[in-house]
Amino acid sequence: MMKLGIIGAGVIVREFLPSLSKMEGLEILGIQGRTDTIPHVEELCRANGIPHAFSDFEELCRTGIDTVYVAVPNYLHEPYCRRALEKGIHVIVEKPMTSNQQEALSLKALADRKGCFLFEAVTTLYLGNFAKIKEWLPRIGQIKIVQSQYSQYSRRYDAFRAGQVLPVFDPMKAGGAMMDLNLYNLHLVMGLFGKPVSSEYYANMERGIDTSGILFMQYPEFQAFCLAAKDCRGNAGAVIQGTNGYIRTESSPNVIGKVTLELNDGTREEFDDGMAKARLIPEFTSFIRAINENDVSFCHSMLEKSIAVSQVQTEARLKAGICFPADKPEA
Repeated sequence: MMKLGIIGAGVIVREFLPSLSKMEGLEILGIQGRTDTIPHVEELCRANGIPHAFSDFEELCRTGIDTVYVAVPNYLHEPYCRRALEKGIHVIVEKPMTSNQQEALSLKALADRKGCFLFEAVTTLYLGNFAKIKEWLPRIGQIKIVQSQYSQYSRRYDAFRAGQVLPVFDPMKAGGAMMDLNLYNLHLVMGLFGKPVSSEYYANMERGIDTSGILFMQYPEFQAFCLAAKDCRGNAGAVIQGTNGYIRTESSPNVIGKVTLELNDGTREEFDDGMAKARLIPEFTSFIRAINENDVSFCHSMLEKSIAVSQVQTEARLKAGICFPADKPEA
């Protein structure tokens, strides 16, 4: 039985907690929130049968947890992950795992030294619809063009335009479209095809942060692009085009949604795992299994994917002039 503590009580936690608290093999012992949000955290715990609400990390650890789920703003991921790993506690951290590749590599080294598991919580790679795309890929022939798009007008963008800088749009807190929505695009494309030969990020910049942008990625035999926007709305989904046909998804890459295969000979197939409203379940099922079975090789394989994505993110945004405090040598 995984004994889980949750750090953070924001939107992602509120959305998934009802499903997460009912999962087999998982017992949630407490949630840590900010001091000024404790009444809210206590209510969240009561509503989901969780015994403890804290504002202090050490108190959360004293409940006997063996794993933490870190769901706080991006810039706080590394310090909380480090504190947990130093105590020998396994870590599941919301995407992006860290602010940059160097932090990700440092946490991996620490997890290895401590004999702990470290997972980035990114739903894309664990969905049945993603597995179906991988299964279908050989049928569409030589890949020529890959595109993935996630455009979602942020509720926080109006506040940003009015002068209020919340973490998601704050370069001092590792915000921006590349670190948020484009990460899912990257995991979809790189989960299927690995690292590109090169990449270039063209961003719409406002007050030092990318509110939207397109990442162009060159592979040896095809081109790919990942488009993400938090300042405007648009269609979401992916199309993978090959010489024999194409594969299309119907939702954003964190959900994927129904996938369709269409071949040049007229063949058409559809598939949907039905997990759009419970997309956290497949990944947490995998995390629980891996930790319970001490499947270190699985953990390392997923960590390699996360670090590769972090490398592409880091290099692309730095070339685009988007710099975070963690990127500076003295950080």
